[in-house]
Parts: sequence; C-alpha cells; structure tokens
Amino acid sequence: MTGQPELALEFEHHRPHLRAVATRILGSPIDAEDAVQEAWLRASRAGTEGIENVLGWLTTITARVCLNTLQSRGTRREDPLESAPAAHDEALGPAEQAELADAIAPALLLVLDTLGPAERLAFVLHDVFAVPFDEISTVLDKSPAATRQLASRARRRVQGADAPNDRERAREVVAAFTAAAREGNFDKLMSLLDPDAVARADATAVSFGAEPVYLGAEAVAGRFINARGARDATVDGAPGGAWIVEDEPKVVFEFVVVDGKIASIELVGDPETLATMEVVPV
Repeated sequence: MTGQPELALEFEHHRPHLRAVATRILGSPIDAEDAVQEAWLRASRAGTEGIENVLGWLTTITARVCLNTLQSRGTRREDPLESAPAAHDEALGPAEQAELADAIAPALLLVLDTLGPAERLAFVLHDVFAVPFDEISTVLDKSPAATRQLASRARRRVQGADAPNDRERAREVVAAFTAAAREGNFDKLMSLLDPDAVARADATAVSFGAEPVYLGAEAVAGRFINARGARDATVDGAPGGAWIVEDEPKVVFEFVVVDGKIASIELVGDPETLATMEVVPV
C-alpha cells in the first residue's frame, strides 16, 4: 500500500475488525477478503480529510462493498465456509484465524442466507457490531426508522433458529442489568457491561435528560444507576427495557449482548420510531 502511509497504517490496524465484519455479512472468508481489499482501494482514493472516526468510516465503506456483493450474488451459490481453500487459512496468523473462527457461526449463517441483503446487513452491523442505526441508514440509503425495522425483522427470524441457551443467557443479562439499575447496584452494573460499552440516546431521549453518548462501562453504569423507572420488556422480540408512563413506553432501551456482556444500549424516545416497535413489558 503506497501513497498514504498514515491511512495505510490505520487500515492495517483495523483490518481484522473489517474482515470480521465482512465475513459475518457475506458468510465467505474469500469474499470477505475481497471486500476488505476493495474497501482499501475506495478509502485510499477518498482520503481521510475531515474524518474524525476512522474506524467507523472504514466500517461504513466495507459495509457498502458487502452490500454490493450481496446484491450482485443473485442466485449464485456460495461455497460453504468449510470448503474455503486451506492455503487461504494458512496465510493468516494464529490470532487472525481465531478471530475469523469466532466471527463465523454456521447455524447463524444458514439463517442469514434466508434474509435479503438489506436485512442481513442491518442485523449484522447493529446486533453483532453495535453500529448505530443512523450510521447503517447511510449505507442502505434508508431512514433510521426503516433501518431499525429491517434489523428487527431479521432479528425475529434469527431468534427463531438461534441457540436457546444463547437467547436465555441474553435475557438473564438484560434482566440482571435492569434490576441492578433499579437497586442502585453500581458494581453489578459494571460486571454486566463490556469495558468498551456504549450507550446512545436519540434527540427525544436527550430532551428527557440523557446525554447523546456515553462511552465506556463506567459512564454507561453511571447513566443507569438508580434508574428506578426501568422495566424489563421485549423489544421487537429481543430482551430489552423501557421507561413506561401510564402504560405507554416513553423511552425504550435496546441492548446488544455479546459473549455474555452488554456491548451497547440505545435509548429510543422518538414517538414515530416507538410506533414502529413492538414493546411488551415483562
């Protein structure tokens, strides 16, 4: 890679993450490698002037490449993951091989193959990599509310085939979090959060007193400590929470649980968005 040494270094630093994103979206390590290389070509032509979040920008570029690949596949049958040439895997170091293996869940991929390209991309970026819907919407050229609906439909289908133990574990983690929030148990909240957890609030939630973004487990725990109005709920079929007033949800909490830890929480208060969501208090 030549011409932009700093960007090249940044790209190489983030390559394992970009490869994991592409692998989960496309389901093929070979196609993922091609997508990451195409993302580099696009990024190197564009440059990083004015870009504050380089990882987010590179993830968006990679996602767009993956979307184009999904749309161009048509009925072309992909080689199963197990049939990827051994030479391809041998080109990766042990750490990269382990990361790639962790990024692949064969049972999940079978379900993802039944989804449309937009549903698949919205679900993977949001539920697996905690990318906010307003960023995903720019990739899909749809509104954040429409993008959320795509991910919700995909999530319901995936949950129907997901491992029961994984679903139950996610519910336990979210229920424990909301209980700790009501009880004011800061240490318990911290134990349930990924160290790099993030919480994001939409404009309506901000008008109720939230900050737009909370970065890191300590900040997220501090936001939810003593949240006595938090109630357990299913949100579009997934474990979540809500602040409910007179039987109406005012703010919904959407959780992304990865490896038994809460990676992200979205605070959704926009009435139009809430109207598109199925919120059932537990």
